[in-house]
Amino acid sequence: MSEDHNVPQLGQIVRITRGRETGRFAIVIKHINDRFVLLADGDKRKYDRPKKKNIHHFEETPYISSEVRKSLLETNRVSNGKLRFAIAKYASEVVADLERGDRNDV
Repeated sequence: MSEDHNVPQLGQIVRITRGRETGRFAIVIKHINDRFVLLADGDKRKYDRPKKKNIHHFEETPYISSEVRKSLLETNRVSNGKLRFAIAKYASEVVADLERGDRNDV
């Protein structure tokens, strides 16, 4: 159990790898301890009913939503709309990068 796994930052987008929501994106909205965080996506998992998730059950992305992070640090809350917007923005950037990469491979 000496695996070196960093605790994700507030506002960081993660992709769930285990469980019922496998493959979905969510945002870290709170740290419970060094092993668990609370995740929400603003759609299925609202801010008021986040999912408690083990950090080994998702993979971190390099993207941290500055709007979500700022809201969480200032008010300890974030709107579900901001969560949905941040995930949609990230997903559209990833899809655009993948399409650009596919075109370059041809």
